[in-house]
Amino acid sequence: MEENNEKSSLRKLLLGRRDNLSADFMSIASKQIRKNLKKIEAYREAQTIACYYSIGSEVKTQDIIQEIISEGKTLALPKIDNGMLVFYNVKKFEDLEEGEFGIMEPKQNCSVVNNFDIILVPAVAMTRKGQRLGYGKGFYDRFLAGKNITSVALTYSRLIVKNIPRSNTDVPIHWVVTEDQVITAS
Repeated sequence: MEENNEKSSLRKLLLGRRDNLSADFMSIASKQIRKNLKKIEAYREAQTIACYYSIGSEVKTQDIIQEIISEGKTLALPKIDNGMLVFYNVKKFEDLEEGEFGIMEPKQNCSVVNNFDIILVPAVAMTRKGQRLGYGKGFYDRFLAGKNITSVALTYSRLIVKNIPRSNTDVPIHWVVTEDQVITAS
């Protein structure tokens, strides 16, 4: 439990830091993150991409989503079903509706996508070694556990930290993309 308290305190501190970023900074940084994401060959070559619909001060993913759709690739966005992430094919923004936690998610008529080439995951903070600090619910760690999917976390460079308390259930991320760099986490 001590580890959870440490993680929880760090999460609160770093969310506060992220929430204090200016809207202009987040917009400019998100555009640069989108450009840097394309430096990853596995992303460029991916035909089926799992992403997330950003909220609040997260790296903005709406342009990434639009680009995936425009390029004719298969876009998969998550929805929580029975406490687990399930990804659905979204072909246009009209396929989305506001769901749990105020997050835009796929409507009921979207089909389930079980396999994708790469997954973009949200992060509160990251280490250079791919250790991710999420929101504490464990959805992405449970989803990624035991799967061989290339994963990419999108975050702002000021949220790259030296250490994040580790839990046995944490799943490391393969790539970290910020506005300044692309980090191969290993």
